[in-house]
Amino acid sequence: MCFSATASFVAAAATGIVGIACLVRAPERRELPLAAVPAVFAVQQAIEGLLWLTLPVAPDGAAATALTLAFLLIAAVFWPVYAPVAALLVETVPWRGRAIALCLAAGIAVALTMLWTILSGPHAAAVTEHHMVYVTGLQPSALIGLGYLAATGVALLLSSRPAVMLLGALVMIGSGTAFTIYWEAFTSVWCFFAAAASLVILGQFEWSHRRRRAVDA
Repeated sequence: MCFSATASFVAAAATGIVGIACLVRAPERRELPLAAVPAVFAVQQAIEGLLWLTLPVAPDGAAATALTLAFLLIAAVFWPVYAPVAALLVETVPWRGRAIALCLAAGIAVALTMLWTILSGPHAAAVTEHHMVYVTGLQPSALIGLGYLAATGVALLLSSRPAVMLLGALVMIGSGTAFTIYWEAFTSVWCFFAAAASLVILGQFEWSHRRRRAVDA
C-alpha cells in the first residue's frame, strides 16, 4: 500500500465530512466525544498531508517541526485518553464501564509517558519508502505498546454498542497489520487505518437518527 499527501488529504476530507454528519446526528451531549472521533482523525490526517508537502522542501524547518510535534501529540498522547473516555461516556452496562475505566487508566499512564518522551527529547518525521516514519528520542517499550492497544482498541471492544465494538475490532486488525507489515511506519499507518475505520461510527449515529425520526413520526 502506498501512502502520500493525496492519501492523507483524501482521508482527511472523507473523515471530516463523516465527523460533521456524526456531530449533527448525536442525540445527547455525552455522545459528542464519540461523534467527534472522525473529525479529530480528519485534523490528524490533514497534518500528515501537510508534512508530506513540507518535508521535501524544508525537513528541518519550523513548519515541519511544528507539524511533527502536533501529529505525535495527537497520536501518542491524545488518543490513549480520548478513545476510552469516548467509549466510557456512552457505556450503560456497569461491568463494561468498569473494564473500560481500567483501559482509561492504562491510557493515561501511556499518555503521560509519551508526553514526557516527546517533549524532553528529540523528535522528527521522515519519508521512507512511501511511508511517513516518526522518531522520538526513546523508543516505546512493549509495556507501553500493550497499554496503548488496551486504551485505543480493547476499550472500544468492551463497549456494548455494536458500532463501537466494530471500530475496536478494526483498530486492532489495523494495529496487527501495521505492526507486521509497516513496523517502521507503525504510528503513521495505524492512524491511517484507524481514521478509515472511524467511518463506522456514522452507522451508529445514522441508526439513532433514523430511530428518533421514526418515533417522532
